[in-house]
Amino acid sequence: MLHLQTFGDLRLIETNGDPVRYPIKGLLMMAHLYAGASHELSRYELAQFLWNDVESELARLNLRKLLSRIRETDGGRAEIPFDFTATTVRLNTQAVSSDLDIFRAGGSPLERLNAIAELTQRGFIGNIKPATKLIDAWIRAQRDAQALQLRQALLDALPDAQKPGAARSISGAALQILERDPNDEQVRALLHRLSGGSSLSERLPNGDGHARVQVKRSEAGGETTADIERVSQAPLILPRLVLLPPTSKHADAGLALANALIEDVTIELCALRNISIVAPHTAGQIRRDSEKAAVVARHSIAYLLDTRLSEEGLFAQLVYFPTDEIIWANRFTMTPDILPRQRRLIAQQLTMSVARELAENEEERLRFEANPEAYHAYLVGSSLMSKLTLPHIRRARKAFKQSLSHKADFSPSFTGLARTFTSEWLVTAQGNNELLHLAEQNALRAIERDPASAAGHRELGVTKLYLGDVDASVAALDLAEQLSPHFADVIYSHADTLVHASRPGDALAKIRRAISLNPIAPDAYLWCAAGASFFLEQYEEAIAYVEAMKDKAPAHRIAAASCAMIGDRKRALFHRQRAESINPVFDVEKWLAIVPFKEDWQKKLYREGLLRAGF
Repeated sequence: MLHLQTFGDLRLIETNGDPVRYPIKGLLMMAHLYAGASHELSRYELAQFLWNDVESELARLNLRKLLSRIRETDGGRAEIPFDFTATTVRLNTQAVSSDLDIFRAGGSPLERLNAIAELTQRGFIGNIKPATKLIDAWIRAQRDAQALQLRQALLDALPDAQKPGAARSISGAALQILERDPNDEQVRALLHRLSGGSSLSERLPNGDGHARVQVKRSEAGGETTADIERVSQAPLILPRLVLLPPTSKHADAGLALANALIEDVTIELCALRNISIVAPHTAGQIRRDSEKAAVVARHSIAYLLDTRLSEEGLFAQLVYFPTDEIIWANRFTMTPDILPRQRRLIAQQLTMSVARELAENEEERLRFEANPEAYHAYLVGSSLMSKLTLPHIRRARKAFKQSLSHKADFSPSFTGLARTFTSEWLVTAQGNNELLHLAEQNALRAIERDPASAAGHRELGVTKLYLGDVDASVAALDLAEQLSPHFADVIYSHADTLVHASRPGDALAKIRRAISLNPIAPDAYLWCAAGASFFLEQYEEAIAYVEAMKDKAPAHRIAAASCAMIGDRKRALFHRQRAESINPVFDVEKWLAIVPFKEDWQKKLYREGLLRAGF
């Protein structure tokens, strides 16, 4: 017997598990017939279903060709999956089984719930982009019907909630339902009861358009309340939050407990009605995917709670995906001896912090999503800036300008423009101050339109540094960090400026904080840490930071100077030759004349290292 798999990838499988090479349209036809009550349709109906975007005669011709291919594929089988007549096509269910049978199967209510939940969380026909509107409408209708069956299976299983493991199964199914329909208040209340009552409560928006999120937790017999007001209408499309399961370099019992803790927080946050929570199964898939950013964008996720477990505890950071800004981060002590007792308390503290930050960030999210064309062009520009080549920089600039053509006061695009001009100044290395003045103008425009955003102040600080005004750079970046104390990129830029302000000790402390917030650190962070270490005369540490970089090209000079200062001539020669192959016309004195250092001792120390390395 052949087996038709419809959840996850749509495919046909032999009894021994081997896939059958079958036309995609043939698989869709098989799924359509299997899901139907009679397993039979007329040729006309099937032609219209599969090719309703072409003329009827061409659709019937396409169907005849498809049926001919299927006959050739099935020619050697004892039991063929289709019976064809001159006017109809019937599916032989004696020759084909399907995972759809689970919806018709019996068993105990809890077994049925587990089976349906496990199936539906993989997604019905998830690997095919519908070719026609009819196919798309049919797939959507099937998913809606399956969601209703999952909901009914959940309600049927409630009497078994006290059985071992039942609460976990029911909670998982409830989260899956709420991910699809955050407005299902009956399921939300059910989940609330199963979790023993949430520590989180929320008052819905009142008539004057104000919304207040209220977070409560007990403390030493009293009660602490944090109120956050947001002046805006409740959005019709709720922002989505995914809580990624924790990772750890060392697999141990603590990781299982940390996973359970994140599940607790997921259930707690479902008490909020102004956020849509991604179900744990999907969150796990996103965590394992090598292209996380693409998957997050595809699922229209606005917020990520990223967690990592180490010997120091559980590190959690809340990231606003559209701007890649870390809007909150904290570390929780999680030693094996106290975690079982404190799991609930940690979950409540983490929930309260996340809820507060989500409420505070909502005004910015609504502003972004109110201008979809400007926002989309801005995202295109931001993605291009991930590669610092001149063509990418100039294409990004074009995208940011296009964004401003849709909304002339869109502050993030002015920030993006400023970054393109400073990046071009760095890449071309010709000392063109006109680029820096354009960067400064755009950074000031961004600040004028959104003075509370850290991004504009950050770009102004970077520009002031390259213009040689180190004190103004430090001041702008200090303000940026005050406005967004967990924004790792702002802290990195602040640290970089402190290196040039002749404060390498403060710079190293800051860049280490940036790395703690963004543990898989970009090369720029490590390059900054290497520079700060060099000026602290910690040459071995500087070399170690350069060695940790994926692309060492920008840091060969600082590495060569560091090696030379400890007398390692062989490694100094290696890094110098690499640097010279990238920029054969590099001149020490010309470079030191361009690079801004507040105090002369830094130039002297750097000059000594470069000259010792043979530049």
